[in-house]
Amino acid sequence: MRQRLSVETYAKGVLSGDRTTLSRAITIIESSLAEDRILGSQILQHILPHTGKSIRIGVTGVPGVGKSTFIEAFGSYLTSLGKRVAVLAVDPSSKQSGGSILGDKTRMEKLSRDPLAYIRPSPTNLSLGGVARHTREAILLCEAAGYDIILVETVGVGQSETLVKGITDFFLLLMLAGAGDELQGIKKGIMEMVDAVAINKADSGNEAAVAKAVSEYRQALHLFPENASKVPVQVVACSALEGSGMQPIWKLISDYYAQTSESGFLQQNRQFQRVDWLREQIRESLEDRFYENELVKKHITSADQSVRSGEKLPDEAAADLINLFLSSEQPSEFSAKS
Repeated sequence: MRQRLSVETYAKGVLSGDRTTLSRAITIIESSLAEDRILGSQILQHILPHTGKSIRIGVTGVPGVGKSTFIEAFGSYLTSLGKRVAVLAVDPSSKQSGGSILGDKTRMEKLSRDPLAYIRPSPTNLSLGGVARHTREAILLCEAAGYDIILVETVGVGQSETLVKGITDFFLLLMLAGAGDELQGIKKGIMEMVDAVAINKADSGNEAAVAKAVSEYRQALHLFPENASKVPVQVVACSALEGSGMQPIWKLISDYYAQTSESGFLQQNRQFQRVDWLREQIRESLEDRFYENELVKKHITSADQSVRSGEKLPDEAAADLINLFLSSEQPSEFSAKS
């Protein structure tokens, strides 16, 4: 294992914008080692006063819509304006091997060479919601490193791409035209969360299909209730391949940011997101503690077998394991930590 630095060294490197130290700090917070969890928490406490000044943008869409191509084109446009851009790309982990391809730096070859850009691919580690378990912490580290705009690219597996809404300021949904009935893409769950829809691949020869899709989405969005920000959802066309449409998308995002900052919604939304983060941390911490419990480890295999054979229902086996866990936890442990 690579030698760990001191908390102060990590914090100083991140705050100075050193990309190597930033990457090492993100590796620490993604680690499952107990000592790294403590170190990661200490690093975050040091850099916390220097966070919160970026625009956080979530980008999602169905597989094949061109998310990576779009982010490279959009990120390059932003860096051409002098913006520092961090891309947190999330790749799916294999349920069998636990591995991930993490190929976003290859797919975003031009942007990865841009001195104003930073690309960090991370595995989901089978966490739900289309983002990695520690994406929130990675956002804070990138903000402390001085990045003006944080782009979070989700896994892109469909309707599970909703957690990104809870960690970003602006939620952009990429869609395709000419791939069938465009209205089939309007799913109530995700459409009620988006702040803008971009119809990608408005390439030469496909303009008519894209214009039709834009019109249909605009009409359909009238059927949805007003969103919490009170800012109307916009539908625009773009071509990530040709690099067109990036300026209008940036304008609607920057206008949205200005309007929600002025109305107070941006700050209020981030406050709600921090409370959601607290709830998520409680759930994850309890789950980790449960599976690390020696008594649970001893009996979970037999519980699996009883469920597999049909001897017990899953809820009954789960209740038995939870009771074992609770009985093994000493009250003094909880009181000492409270």
